[in-house]
Formats: sequence, C-alpha cells, structure tokens
Amino acid sequence: MSDLLFEQVRDLIKEIDTVQPGSSEELEAFRVQFLGSKNRIKPLFAGMREIENNRKKDFGLLLNEAKSKAAEKYEILQSQLVSKDKSEGHGLDLTAPGLPLPLGSRHPVSIVLNQIVDIFQRMGFSVVENREIEDEWHNFTALNTPEDHPARDMTDTYYIKNDLSHVLRSQTSTVQVHEMESRKPPIRIISPGRVYRNETVSARAHCQFHQVEGLYVDEGVSFADMKQVLYHFAKELYGEDVVIRLRPSYFPFTEPSAEMDVYWGLNNEDDYRLTKGTGWLEILGCGMVDPNVLDFCGIDSEKYTGFAFGMGIERQAMRKYKINDIRLLFENDIRFLEQFKSAF
Repeated sequence: MSDLLFEQVRDLIKEIDTVQPGSSEELEAFRVQFLGSKNRIKPLFAGMREIENNRKKDFGLLLNEAKSKAAEKYEILQSQLVSKDKSEGHGLDLTAPGLPLPLGSRHPVSIVLNQIVDIFQRMGFSVVENREIEDEWHNFTALNTPEDHPARDMTDTYYIKNDLSHVLRSQTSTVQVHEMESRKPPIRIISPGRVYRNETVSARAHCQFHQVEGLYVDEGVSFADMKQVLYHFAKELYGEDVVIRLRPSYFPFTEPSAEMDVYWGLNNEDDYRLTKGTGWLEILGCGMVDPNVLDFCGIDSEKYTGFAFGMGIERQAMRKYKINDIRLLFENDIRFLEQFKSAF
C-alpha cells in the first residue's frame, strides 16, 4: 500500500512538470487542481497513516516537493503567459509611462480673488468666512434693512423652502455682523465668498456670483481713510494709471454711502453696451458704517466709527481682463479658460 502512495505522488510531480497551459483559463484550471482549497495533493496527506513509520519522513518530503513544484510551476507559467500577451498586444506596452496630462489653469475669478485678498492682507486686513445660509437677522435686520425694503421680497432674495426665516445670503456683509457681535474693535477684516440674488441673468448680472466685503471699525476712522484704502486697492489691482470716481449712493447699512467706478473706455460697441454709454464701470459700493448697525451688534457708536465696502469679483475680473459678458465666467468653456494659463 505504501509503495502505491509513493508512486501516486511521483506521478503527480511528473504531471505538474509536463503541464503547459496555453491560456489564462487553462492556467486557472492548473491552479485549482494543484493549489486550490480542494487540490489533488491535499487528499494524499491522509495516506500518511498507511505509511510505515520508518518511511513517513520520506513520504512527507515527497508531498512537500509536490506542493513546492506546483507553486513554482504556477509562477513560471503565469510570467510566461504575461510575456506572451505583451508580445501579441499590437505593440502596446502596458508598463510604459502614460502620456503627460496638460496642466489646467486657474479660473479668472480665482485669480482676481487671490490678488484682492493679497492686496488687503498687505494693508492689515484679515480674512474671515462664514455660512452661506443665513437668518433674516444677519442678512437684513442687523444691517439696518427696513421690514418693507424691496431686497426682502422673494423677487430679489432666495428664501429656503419651508423655512422663510432663512435665506441664501445676498451679500457677505453678514460675515461682518457675526464678527462685530463676537469681538470688540479694532476690527479690520475682509470676507470673500459666494452670494445669491434673484436676478435676471444678462451680460452684466448673474444670480450667483462672488463678493469680497471689507470692514474697518476703530476710534477715529473717517471717510478719507476709506477713500485712500480703496484708491490704493485700485492702483494695486489695475495699475498706477487707473482712473476712479466715487458717486453718492444709498445703502441701508452705511451713511454716507458711495459707489466706486473705474474707467473702462468707449472704444467699441461692447464698451458702450457694458458701461451703458458712460465709459465707467461700477466695481464696488462703500460708505461709513451706519451707527444703527454698530448698536445692533453691541458696539458703542458714540466711541467707534468705521467704513465698509463690498465688491463683486466677477466685475473686477471683467475690468481686468476686458471680458465683455459675465456669463462667460460661468460656462466652463475650455477655450475661454485656456486664455488664463499665463496667470496661473
């Protein structure tokens, strides 16, 4: 009986040596037969009890040889099959490095936003961000907006469905309210972020855009301080030869209030359309913080004054890169965006 078992193992080793699978399916069949959980070698270990004691060691060594042979054979056959597939793969080397992917470019809004943040940080302003879904107190009431103000209408503001006490913020001035509520002057911050307004999309306006709001509150802050800060900002962003103007305006949260324009020019039809025939493009609103806003936020308006400003980043990008339609900034047309690689 023991001689028969020895012979079965030797025959199995010979069979392993002679197997030459020609496909991945045949290789898998070999693995299942000789290395799988129910392989043909495993039952032979049970025959160990039929072997004489003085031959058990030899039988065990022979069984281990069969297992090792099967594992080695599988590795060899697998590598041969991979090499064969490569040679027959129409010259495609799957191990070769891929073609380099072209680098993208920053969006013009991101480019201008980073430049604006850098300019104001160099003037001592810190960057603060906050949530985009706001309650009416922070979006309207604390900013001195009357209950009957048109901005509170659903035709101008996006209200949250089933919760009319919350809105998609219509301005990043809400961040200023949070800061004034939580800290005491001096406060010198800018707050970049997305805002939403229920407006008709056109060449000049969009329902979603980006803003940077600024706030400076301290003792003795004046309108002249605001004017010099904004003029320095315009020169840094547009160049020393930039021409600006401040026009009287009205905002509920500032008094006095103004709008700042930069000169765009009237060189072609697009310039006339974009500037409404004036040659000037409005880029931001500004003014001295209304004392009511300071009082709402717990700041003594008799002791402190401040100024605030807010600008649309898309407007700055349009002025800087001579983009004549704000909708181009939201279409993700690669032909348009590739023009800004040099500014990456």
